[in-house]
Amino acid sequence: MDPFSAEGAELLNINNAFNQGQYQNVIDFDISAFATENALAARVLQLRAQIASGQSDEVLAEVEGEDDVPDLAAVKALAQYAAGNASEAIKGAEALIAVASSNSTVQILGGTILQAAGKSEEALSLLSKHQGNLEAVALIVQIHLQQNRTESAMKEVQAARKWGQDSLLVNIAESWVGLRVGGGEKYQQAFYEFEAMAQAPSNLASKGLTCQAVAEIHLGRLPEAEAALQQALKNDPKDAEAIVNSIVLDFISGKENLDLVKSLHSISPEHIHLTDLKEKSALFDQAATKYSAKVAS
Repeated sequence: MDPFSAEGAELLNINNAFNQGQYQNVIDFDISAFATENALAARVLQLRAQIASGQSDEVLAEVEGEDDVPDLAAVKALAQYAAGNASEAIKGAEALIAVASSNSTVQILGGTILQAAGKSEEALSLLSKHQGNLEAVALIVQIHLQQNRTESAMKEVQAARKWGQDSLLVNIAESWVGLRVGGGEKYQQAFYEFEAMAQAPSNLASKGLTCQAVAEIHLGRLPEAEAALQQALKNDPKDAEAIVNSIVLDFISGKENLDLVKSLHSISPEHIHLTDLKEKSALFDQAATKYSAKVAS
């Protein structure tokens, strides 16, 4: 959807609130007067906000029996994944993609699930079918950055800037790329963008505070990063990204907080930080076994 069309304008505020991580604001948003053509998109955002707030079971109950609506079937799959039922979620998402890959919600949520499941190329293939959807662009940029394909991520942002203009998601994606490219000026620009996000009322600003903290870490301002992350976790103790970045900051600072690791295991057992750590631990054990065998011989 063109974010600058009349149709897109009605969804602008709720979209921006969602993209800034103001999930309670999205849940509480009054969508009763929305035009019929926007009602489903607004409802999907509210359901996704509930999932992001740890209410996956409630969402699954709400969308029960609505699998005939592709958008809601995609929400169901995302809720299943968030609830820890990854195999069922992936199976449902792949079946849905097979019949509704042109649906923008299927593209975004299906792409999210595929990427979380380690199926990056399948996710990119699906997301590449978007028709002017900035959230799809943002997800593509995220995937490229996770693949260390910074040049591809940069090109995606540059292309989106031409038609997305000064949209929030374009600015955020550009800041992600800036943090990866590096350099004091890039870090500072990203900090300013994320600082603006963090200016929301304190109970709504957790995502902005976490992003701001990441920029602070890159700038070497560790005490400021710690303060931002502490505030983010005070706002939402179950914010997985704030927890992960707190773990990273502790490591950089020479500290170890096992309570944070346990909390992440409890809140988001399939988080990429944990799966990556598990994979690397297995590789280390494998290498250690080979080394031990050589020493024994």
